[in-house]
Formats: sequence, structure tokens, C-alpha cells
Amino acid sequence: MQPKSNPVTPAGYAAMKARYDHLLGTERPEIVEIVSWAAGNGDRSENGDYLYGRKRMREIDRELSHLARRMKTARVIDPVEQPDKSRAFFGATVTLADEDDNERVVTLVGDDEQDASSGRIGWSSPLARALKGASVGDLRNVNLPGGAKEWEIVAIAYV
Repeated sequence: MQPKSNPVTPAGYAAMKARYDHLLGTERPEIVEIVSWAAGNGDRSENGDYLYGRKRMREIDRELSHLARRMKTARVIDPVEQPDKSRAFFGATVTLADEDDNERVVTLVGDDEQDASSGRIGWSSPLARALKGASVGDLRNVNLPGGAKEWEIVAIAYV
């Protein structure tokens, strides 16, 4: 089975790579050292350093595995190189207005780099799926958990 493509911005890929390198090169060796020291102290069944260290090592290994899989399937897309800048595609910063003329600015990014509080929404989110291919002036209905909402595309930019 072919793994699903994982679109990501260059900054998002760099952040994933930096996290991977930090875990592998800094955190994991520190935990390994603590675990080996704690194991040398004798009884492991009631050794807090040993038990916590082993648990933390499993968490780090799980995150390393997840990051490795995501980076392997990552397709780095630079938003600046988008040929059709009049439509909303991956990497677009879109200004939206709802029925009450409340504006909202969102940037369509990869699912690994989404952060709704800063306006970065994942490429597979309901709002991003509704905005794909939209141009300025289009109206898009979005089915959100709180109910359907209509948005008008006010502006599209690729930063």
C-alpha cells in the first residue's frame, strides 16, 4: 500500500527535522545514560529513575518513529512557487469574512504544522477542504462542529 502524501511547507519540514535531531541527538542519549546508571543501582522494581527513564525512552522512540514516517512521506511544497496565485491552494494565506463581516485570516499548511490559535489550519481540515481552489469573491459553505457557516473569500496571498 502506498503511504498517503504529506504536504508540508519548507519551514514545517525544517521544524520536524529539528525536533527529530533534538530527540535523537540530545534527549535520547541523556535518558539512556540515566537508565544505565539507574540499572546499575540494583533492584529495578522500585527504582524510580529506572522506571521513569524506561517510560520516557519509549515515548521518545515512539515520537522518533512517528516523525521518521511523516518525514519519509513528506512532500515539501514552497507556497511562493505556486503558479496560480489567484486561487487558494496549499500555503495560501486567505482572508475570509462571514455573514456578520467578521474577518478571519487563515494559512493553509500541512497537518503536522497546524495551529488553529495562530491561524494555521491543516490541509485536510474541513475549512481547508472547502477553500481549495477558491478565488476572491467566492462563497464557501463549511460544515463545522457548531453547524454550517458561510465564508466569503476576501483576499488570497502567498507569503
